[in-house]
Amino acid sequence: MQDQELLRYSRHILLDEIGIEGQDKLNAAHALVIGAGGLGSPAAMYLACAGVGHITLVDPDTVDLTNLQRQIAHTTARVGQPKVDSAAATLRALNPEIRITPLQASADAASLQALVAQADVVLDCCDNFRTRQAVNAACVQLCKPLVSGAAIRFDGQVSVYDPRDTASPCYACAFPPDEHPEETQCSTMGVFAPLVGVIGAVQAAEALKLLMGLGPSLTGRLLMLNGRAMEWTEVRLPRQPHCSVCGH
Repeated sequence: MQDQELLRYSRHILLDEIGIEGQDKLNAAHALVIGAGGLGSPAAMYLACAGVGHITLVDPDTVDLTNLQRQIAHTTARVGQPKVDSAAATLRALNPEIRITPLQASADAASLQALVAQADVVLDCCDNFRTRQAVNAACVQLCKPLVSGAAIRFDGQVSVYDPRDTASPCYACAFPPDEHPEETQCSTMGVFAPLVGVIGAVQAAEALKLLMGLGPSLTGRLLMLNGRAMEWTEVRLPRQPHCSVCGH
């Protein structure tokens, strides 16, 4: 680690639980962030600032004026640009020492196989149920830890699904693919701006802990935030032995 890096990451290195060894793990790590919007913005920005060596961003959309109320990786001047390019510019400005790979594409089953295989941790920051299930299936198949977040109106939730832990449930254990819940979109339901920042920051924290081997994680626990009352609720998530994705 160069002197500039020692200085940049000094406040992490000062933590006994992290030190130079933990920071080296981050520098050598590859994080895959699915979604460069409300959740993906703060999550990716914290990963970049913390020195995760390679961050891949996947999102098919372009920056819209309505995004700017909460999607802090983007600016007014970048309206109309691909979100992944806008977010990549922000991350490079925050930390020019790391590698950013922007991919303007939808995360489908075929592309996820290659993307997840190359990653050390996956952050699900998307906003639709089908993509969440596809990301989860790829993480289970390739045995990669998944940090999943969601936010709508004043309500948020976050958890970790880690197939490396045989007792850990997967996303489909908690939210079965065949239930087909009604899709909720920010464009029709609205979302409280700071809520995505809170959930996205928790996702980043869990991802960094996973990369450095710091525990315990949110594996097997679903944190739910009521943003109006500012109250957290925790629900234990058991592994479902007959789960269609991870069951045996």
